[in-house]
Amino acid sequence: MCVGAAGLISSNAKTSSSRYTSVEGIFPSIILQNKQSSDMVNSAFKRINGYLDYSILLMRYLKIKSISLLASAFMVVSMMAVGQGEVIEYGYRILNTYPHNINAFTQGLIYHEGYLYEGTGKNGLSSLSKINLENGEVLMTKRLNRRYFGEGIEVVDNKIYQLTWQSNMVFVWDKINFEQLGTHYNPTEGWGLAYDGKQLILSDGTSSLRFLDPESFSIQRQVMVTFNGNPLSSINELEYINGEIWANIWQTNIIVRINPDTGVVTSFVDLTGLSDETQLGSNEAVLNGIAWDAQAGRLFLTGKHWANIFEIEVFLR
Repeated sequence: MCVGAAGLISSNAKTSSSRYTSVEGIFPSIILQNKQSSDMVNSAFKRINGYLDYSILLMRYLKIKSISLLASAFMVVSMMAVGQGEVIEYGYRILNTYPHNINAFTQGLIYHEGYLYEGTGKNGLSSLSKINLENGEVLMTKRLNRRYFGEGIEVVDNKIYQLTWQSNMVFVWDKINFEQLGTHYNPTEGWGLAYDGKQLILSDGTSSLRFLDPESFSIQRQVMVTFNGNPLSSINELEYINGEIWANIWQTNIIVRINPDTGVVTSFVDLTGLSDETQLGSNEAVLNGIAWDAQAGRLFLTGKHWANIFEIEVFLR
């Protein structure tokens, strides 16, 4: 079953046989901040496998052969093993491919009113650009001073906000002509930025997400991102999609989908193999960049130093 980011379902997606047997098969232990919690979750995976074996043996003894009963039994013991509930896994299918500047060290990506807006990083190379999706033509660009390492971007009304990595500077640009309108102070590192219609959402590479007032850039609240109860760090580029925060996890092929009220990861998308479909421009060419076309329900992904942007749909595994 194939599920688009908007929740629409189609039946023509190719499924994958990939299966994770431990939480560290999804995220490296360095990203799962509490190793003890990681061990607990891995233990739960082992208990699920053990309960499944026990269920099969019990049903054989009772001579119960119904597949539906077996499925029901496994569902019960799975819930016993992992108290917080299952984190749903999605695969993906490529729908369209578009050109992307392989030299762009992508830090932020937005689809807005028919155009892509991209923020790039690296000192001396950081920029903000307005781009034609179909052919990759750069329609307008703004270079940052070489002392700034550009990070995530977001559009709010007629303004574009652009983070910097470790300079504590947030630039505010006019969306129409990229003229500077102002700046804000950010006390943390700047990684990713999203907008939920009322507040900006900022990631700083830790497990925290901060919700900010766009006018003052003051913190209104914050949540800790958790995966099966374990703090999940390296939260990078962000996109707000249909009531969820979608986030790249730095240096992985995973995008997590986060409940913005609780910080709990409710599902994740495994993008393994997507980088094989494009040319990579450096050894830093990792998945990073999520853009959502809310009007048409299209989801776009790219990476740092990738030669392509991909429109994908996701499906339940």
